[in-house]
Amino acid sequence: MTSTQDAKAPAGEVVLEAIGLTKHFPVRRTLRGLFSQQQNAVHAVDDVHLTLRRGQVVALVGESGSGKSTMARLLAQLYPRTGGDIRLHGKTTHVRPGRQFRTYAARVQMIFQDPFASLNPVHTIRYHLTRALKIHHHAGSTAEDLESALHDLLGRVSLTPPERYLDKFPHELSGGQRQRVAIARSLAAEPEALLADEPVSMLDVSIRLGVLNLLRDLKERLNLAILYITHDIASARYFADETMVMYAGRMVEGGDSETVTQSPAHPYTRLLIDSAPDPDRLTGVGGSVEDQGTGEPPSLIHPPAGCRFHPRCPMAMARCTTDLPEKIEIGDAPGHWAACWLFDEATVAAETPGSAAVKGASV
Repeated sequence: MTSTQDAKAPAGEVVLEAIGLTKHFPVRRTLRGLFSQQQNAVHAVDDVHLTLRRGQVVALVGESGSGKSTMARLLAQLYPRTGGDIRLHGKTTHVRPGRQFRTYAARVQMIFQDPFASLNPVHTIRYHLTRALKIHHHAGSTAEDLESALHDLLGRVSLTPPERYLDKFPHELSGGQRQRVAIARSLAAEPEALLADEPVSMLDVSIRLGVLNLLRDLKERLNLAILYITHDIASARYFADETMVMYAGRMVEGGDSETVTQSPAHPYTRLLIDSAPDPDRLTGVGGSVEDQGTGEPPSLIHPPAGCRFHPRCPMAMARCTTDLPEKIEIGDAPGHWAACWLFDEATVAAETPGSAAVKGASV
């Protein structure tokens, strides 16, 4: 089903880019039930840069409320952006509802977190997949063409034989099977990029690995660019080529997945790794969750000045409370960076010798 152009496209080609992407949700207050007055805004995503390439998986990791799902919806153009740019093959895209959105969605598809909610319970699997094929003009011209396309879709997601599933309703399938159907529906568009918003978080632990392996196989066979959103940094290490760490609407660290998970730089990344139930993680990296940080994520209506993690960071310096950290290259691994003043030599040198911040910079 993949077009000849897509099949010949080189792996590593940039498909989708976010350039300084920003999303603020206005907060309104109703006065006496008569009218609404705009008050402030939720700073859900601020100045995010992200690149998705063919044949590669980028994991976006962070705790709940960090802005990960908002990023996916921005890239899918389900939300209008407040600022920044979204580029598809280098061209700026502004999508409006209707034909323009369908054209964009044919190239950039989203897989939602909840397979129980993403499929209409009153319709069969045949209906869901047929509708997707017809919307994106891949149903063929005859009934035989349509049936062949339906069988091909279910075969791609390892739901075989297809006859066993086509005429079932969603409630007759397991959670893992429903998510595979949702993935098949996305593939009906023949997309170039998949935005997977925590696709395994609502599945039983025993079947999560199977769905991740399926997505990896599809990435390799179809040369797809995949954004994998998760709060589980251990699965990002297993599944993704590159990992980006997000906190309170901002990116704080990025690099290849092995480096980020095995040699974390930002204190928040260390906190995530120490709180992850990963039996293979290296000992001696960071400390306990209590050692790494305390408290709750900040308000995104009134985010703290400087580094947004500084109220929870045990290594925060004076500059962290006033100046927004810059992206600083870390170590010998190419492309590994952290937005943290602990890695700015001038800032660390200005601190009192022997302080926790100076010691933490060398961890």
